[in-house]
Amino acid sequence: MNNNRKRNNFTHNVLFYAVMFLCIMGIAYFFFGGNPSTGQSKTVSQSEFISELKSNKVKSVQLQPNGGVYKVTGTYRKPQKNNSDTANNSFALATQRSGKVTQFQSSVLASDVTVGQLEKYANKHDVKVSTRAEESNSIWVNLLLTVLPLVILIFFFYMMMGQAGQGGGGRGVMSFGKTKAKPADAKKNKVRFSDVAGEEEEKQELVEVVEFLKNPKKFTKLGAKIPSGVLLEGPPGTGKTLLAKAVAGESGVPFFSISGSDFVEMFVGVGASRVRDLFEQAKKAAPAIIFIDEIDAVGRRRGNGMGGGHDEREQTLNQLLVEMDGFQGDEGVIVMAATNRSDVLDPALLRPGRFDRKILVGRPDVKGREAILRVHAKNKPMASDVDLKEIAKQTPGFVGADLANLLNEAALLAARRNKSEIDAADLDEAEDRVIAGPAKHNRVQSEQERKTVAYHEAGHTIVGLVLNDARVVHKVTIVPRGRAGGYAIMLPREDQMLMSKKNAEEQIAGLMGGRAAEEIIFKSQSSGASNDFEQATQIARSMVTQYGMSDKIGPVELQSSGQVFTGQGFDQSPYSEKTAALVDEEVRRILMEGHETALHIIETHREQHKLIAEALLKYETLDEKQIISIYKTGKIPDKDVAAEDEEARAQTFEESKRELERLENERHDEAKENELEEKHDSPADNNDGANNSQSTDDPDKSDHQE
Repeated sequence: MNNNRKRNNFTHNVLFYAVMFLCIMGIAYFFFGGNPSTGQSKTVSQSEFISELKSNKVKSVQLQPNGGVYKVTGTYRKPQKNNSDTANNSFALATQRSGKVTQFQSSVLASDVTVGQLEKYANKHDVKVSTRAEESNSIWVNLLLTVLPLVILIFFFYMMMGQAGQGGGGRGVMSFGKTKAKPADAKKNKVRFSDVAGEEEEKQELVEVVEFLKNPKKFTKLGAKIPSGVLLEGPPGTGKTLLAKAVAGESGVPFFSISGSDFVEMFVGVGASRVRDLFEQAKKAAPAIIFIDEIDAVGRRRGNGMGGGHDEREQTLNQLLVEMDGFQGDEGVIVMAATNRSDVLDPALLRPGRFDRKILVGRPDVKGREAILRVHAKNKPMASDVDLKEIAKQTPGFVGADLANLLNEAALLAARRNKSEIDAADLDEAEDRVIAGPAKHNRVQSEQERKTVAYHEAGHTIVGLVLNDARVVHKVTIVPRGRAGGYAIMLPREDQMLMSKKNAEEQIAGLMGGRAAEEIIFKSQSSGASNDFEQATQIARSMVTQYGMSDKIGPVELQSSGQVFTGQGFDQSPYSEKTAALVDEEVRRILMEGHETALHIIETHREQHKLIAEALLKYETLDEKQIISIYKTGKIPDKDVAAEDEEARAQTFEESKRELERLENERHDEAKENELEEKHDSPADNNDGANNSQSTDDPDKSDHQE
C-alpha cells in the first residue's frame, strides 16, 4: 500500500511540474509569441508600407491572402529605427520600441489599385515579391492561440488550489480548518489490556468504558450515563497513551488520536475549526474514541495573563468546552485525554459533564515494576542468573518507559558483547547507564582527584550504612559516568508513599557525607558536592514550605508546586519577607544539622571509611555484599559462592574429560592386543606380530599417550 501511495505521489508531482512548464511556455508565447524573430520586427500600416516600398527601403516582400486583405511580411535592405509605438503585440518590450529592426509586418487591401502599386514599385526597385497560399484554418488557429493561454492559466490555478488542499495529508493552505487526526483502524490495533502491566486499578476503571462501547444498552436501560470524558493524569512514561490504545483495542472502535498542540496555529480561528471537524468525524464514526494527548497545551487555565494578547488558544479551549458539553449519552463518542500537569487545566474542563472521571496513572510499585519487566522481557532471551524481581527492587521510581529502556539497553550491551542471552551483568551495566550515563574509563584523572572521589563516595557509603533504617547502600563506584566522577546508589528498603521527618533528615545527612569526608580527610572542599547540595536543599525546603516539618514555621504550606506553572504568584510573594527570611534560616539549620551528623558518623568510623575508600581505589566498584563485608569484617571477600561453584564445575569437567580419555586409550590397547593375537596364530607372521606386540605394550609409550 505504501508503494502505491508513493507511485501516486510521484505521478501527481510529475503532472504538476509538467503543467507548470506548459503554463510558463504558454505565457511566454502569449506575451512574446507568434513570430520567431520577435525583437527584430515591427508592424507598419498600409500607407507606411507603400511609402517605404516607394523609397527603396524594402528588399523582399511575401504576400499571403487572408480574406479581403493580404498579410505582408517583408525584409528591409538596411536596419531601420523602430520609432513607432505600434509593435507586433501590445506587450512588446522596450527594446522592440527603441531598437533597430530588419523585418516588418503589415496588411493591405486586396484591390486592383493597391496590388498595381505594389507591382509598380517592386519592379522599379527590383524588390523580390513572393506569394504564399491562403491559410484555410487561420481563424481557428488564431482562436486557439488566443484562448489557449487563458485555459492554461485557469488550469494552473486549479492545480495550485488542489496542491494546497491535498498537500501534506490535509495540511495545505485550503485545509487549515480540517483536523489532523485520522481514525486508526480497529483491526490493526493489537494493543490489549494484557499488554499493560502494573496498572490493575487503572485498567479496572476503564473496563466500564469498554463495556459501554460494546454494549451501551446494558447501561442505558438502567438510566446510567457513561462519563463523557476520561482524564488520565500522571508522570511522563507511566503508560497513559498505552492505556488509551488498549481501550480502543479492546472495544474495537475507531480511535482518533491527536496532540493538544495540533489544534493551535498562527491563524486565528483555526484551532476552533479543527475541534469542530474532529468531533464531527467522531460522531459520524460512532461509537468512537477521541484521544487528546498533552491536553494541557490547549486546556490551560484562562485569564492568567500568560497568553501575551493572543487568544487563539482560549478560543480553541472554548470550542472544546462547547463540543464536550453538547454530548448526548447515546452518541457513543467518548473523549479521553492525557496530561502530566492536571493542576494547570481550566476548572471548566474538569467539571462533571466534561472530564468527570479522573484516573491517576502513577509510578508502579515493586510488584508493578516486576510485571512490567516481564512484559518487556517476553521477546528477549534471558540467562538463568537474571532475577527480574531483584531488578524491580533495585529500580524504585522507575516508570514503564524507564523499565523498557533498561531492558533495551541490556539487549544492546549483550549484542555488543556477542552474547546469545542477556545476563545479570548486562542488566547491571544497563541500570548504571540509565541512571548516570555510559562509563568513561578512559577519562584522564590525576591520582589526587581519583583519591578525593574515592573518599567522597566512601563518605556517602558510611553514613548510609549507619543510618540504614530507611535506605540501603546498593552500590558505590568511582568510575566516571556522565558529569559525575562517581556515585553511590541508595535504595529504599521498601516502596514508600509517605516521607517521615526522620527519613528526610537521614537522606540529607547521607547527601552531606561526601563533603564531610573531604573536610575530615583532606581538610579542604571540592566542587564534587554541588549536586548533593542541590538535592539536600530541595528536600529541606520542601520540609519547611510544604510538609510542615519545621517547629518555627509550623504546619503551614507556604509554596505549592503548581503556582509557577499556573501563572499564580508572579505579582506578589505568597508570604511576607519576614517569613521568607525565617524559611531560609530553617532550611540552613536543617542542612547544617545534616552536615554535623555526617561529620560525627565519619569521625567515629574512620577505619571503615578508610577501608572502603582503599577498596574503591583498587576495585573501582563495590556492590552491596562487598560493602557490608568491609564494614563488618574489615576485608573484601576474595571469591563469592558463584565463582567457587563455577570453578568446582570446571574442575569436575576436566577430571571427567581425563577419565574418558584414559578409558578410550585402554579400549584402543585391548583392540590392538586382540589383533596381534590373531596374527600370532599365523606361522608366516609370527615374528612380525611379536615385534609389534612389544612395541605396542611399551609402558613408557602408553604413559605418554595417556
